[in-house]
Amino acid sequence: MFEKLEYSIITKANRELAWKIFSNWRRWHEFSDIYKDIRWYKGTPWETGSRLRIEIKRPVPAIVDHVIIACSPGKHVAWIDHFFGNTMEQWVVFEVLPDSSTQVRTWAEFTGVTPVLEGRSVKDLVLDFTRIWYDGFRKVCDELSGQGVAELCAC
Repeated sequence: MFEKLEYSIITKANRELAWKIFSNWRRWHEFSDIYKDIRWYKGTPWETGSRLRIEIKRPVPAIVDHVIIACSPGKHVAWIDHFFGNTMEQWVVFEVLPDSSTQVRTWAEFTGVTPVLEGRSVKDLVLDFTRIWYDGFRKVCDELSGQGVAELCAC
């Protein structure tokens, strides 16, 4: 079975700031409380071929391995994930809007042998997580949009 999902947010933050916040994976706990551990285990973060492992504590404990397949900092990033016998390709695109705010669009396509987890479709679980994560990300971006990028911790 092949599934696709899309989601987007608009933040007051300019694209440079939105990317700076997004790419600082140490902040991801601020966007969602499902993480147990996040670590890069191969390569330089965000470079093509680098690998990120995320340990999730809920709704189902899992380890999700990511391999970065494309990255143009501040413009887009893409990875392939593996989890519970499923494979997902996800893209995140940062677009400048006329008022200097940023639209962050993400879409994912996935397939695999595990269509249902905890009584819910994998698509519904991934979409719920995506909404929570990106809404949390938008909130942090909006809060920090009044600060200068130089004041933020670099990843």
